[in-house]
Amino acid sequence: MRARYPDAEGFIERDGIKVGYEVFGQGELAVVFPPIDGIVHSRCWKAQVPYLARSFTVVTIDPRGNGRSDRPQSAAAYADTEWIADTIAVMDAAIRADLGYRADEKVCVVTVGGSGVGTDLLRRVTAAFPVAKRLVPELRMIMVAGPRIDPDSLPSHDGLEVHGYVHDLYRHLAACDLAVVQGGLTTTMELTASQRPFIYVPLRHHFEQNFHVRHRLAQYGAGRCLDYEQTAPDVLARAMAEEICRPVSYRPVETDGAARAAACLADLI
Repeated sequence: MRARYPDAEGFIERDGIKVGYEVFGQGELAVVFPPIDGIVHSRCWKAQVPYLARSFTVVTIDPRGNGRSDRPQSAAAYADTEWIADTIAVMDAAIRADLGYRADEKVCVVTVGGSGVGTDLLRRVTAAFPVAKRLVPELRMIMVAGPRIDPDSLPSHDGLEVHGYVHDLYRHLAACDLAVVQGGLTTTMELTASQRPFIYVPLRHHFEQNFHVRHRLAQYGAGRCLDYEQTAPDVLARAMAEEICRPVSYRPVETDGAARAAACLADLI
């Protein structure tokens, strides 16, 4: 007997092993119940789900070997590290589903910030899209023009969406399969922290983007830098096709900035 049935359900697949998950509610914040034991499936949370789903999006996961998930024969497949990786993959899948991404598509997000200086780059990416689509048939592109570039001024193609504004753009950047951006520090570091593949094109003669940001991203092993001269349609399309399928493992972004700042201030008090 269930106290509440799921609003959505699905599977993720890692190394040929399918793991089932269910989603309840539509709250802005999410609560994820990861697997707790290989002999207990996600129904163990059925008493907590109805209450929490009133205010949150609740995600439950069937562990490998139980519920709707596959039952691999190898003992190594049940390691704690595999459960952790399954949980992260389910969270990605749940976010993508909430954003309207289909499981059978590769999503590329293109954004150039709030100024009009990125118009030329958007045109270059638009010109590269048909070639990239032939290389990656499942490609879907979401292009964000921003407040100072008229979306109607950019060419359109099937599979290419051009928006003037996208709500919660940071969530799209965190869930996409590839991003193409300028060399701004905030956006590129968000992509680095989210472990997303991305191509960045620094503004010519922009000191911060060409030196500081480029050096910092190199320290994390993050992103692929292209100069504007390297964004001819066929060259850019090949780079997109290569990066959208490439697994990444950037150096983790530090999360102790607030504590370090407080320690510095404490010495002055």
